[in-house]
Amino acid sequence: MGILGRFKNIMSANINALLDKAEDPAKMIDQTLRNLANDLAAVKKETAGVMAEETRTRREADANLAEVNKNMELARRALTAGNEDHARVFLNKKNELESQGVELQKLAEAAQANAVQMRQMHDKLVKDINALRSRKATIKSNIAVAKATERVNQMGAAGSKAEGALQAFNRFEQQAQDRLDRARALSSLNEVPKDEALALADLYKSGGGAALDDELASLKAEMGLAPAVSVDDELATLYAELDAEPTPN
Repeated sequence: MGILGRFKNIMSANINALLDKAEDPAKMIDQTLRNLANDLAAVKKETAGVMAEETRTRREADANLAEVNKNMELARRALTAGNEDHARVFLNKKNELESQGVELQKLAEAAQANAVQMRQMHDKLVKDINALRSRKATIKSNIAVAKATERVNQMGAAGSKAEGALQAFNRFEQQAQDRLDRARALSSLNEVPKDEALALADLYKSGGGAALDDELASLKAEMGLAPAVSVDDELATLYAELDAEPTPN
């Protein structure tokens, strides 16, 4: 099928609708651009021939019309000169040329239509190619932004995981502290209560506080030190001076 045979397909092609349905628009754009470039090259290659055909058929149709007019004028002149037979020859030639002219006119019109279609296809292909190139740039920009966004999201996810790990670590640390506090509390509860009577009994097993005082007094005497006056002695002296009785405890 020649390029003209694909006129309807090329002119009716909706590039945007095709890309919207594509799973990978970027790849589809590259393939479509290659197809359009091939079509445009074919249009350019055939356009010169089509336009030359249009020119040739139009020239032949115009030449035929000129011959028709020429023979019509000669028929008039022949009649003016009074030569009807000559006029009939010119009229027959005119009619023959007119019959040929009908076909030549059809060929010229068809060639003209082909040339118009070639120009329309050329303009449509150029328009689609420019639109695709522009959209390709937009898609590439969108893909770049999408990749950057994905990287940011991945970093955000990594940060969330790290934050979650830190929170878990803090939670485990608090749980460990709680267990330690409970263990210490339980340990204090398990301690045996101190028996004050036993403690005092230990004190008096060695003679009590009086024995200790006697040993201290002997030690001071050996060292030539005056015995210290106890608080009880000072209180007794004070009561004697006041002629008062000690207050019972």
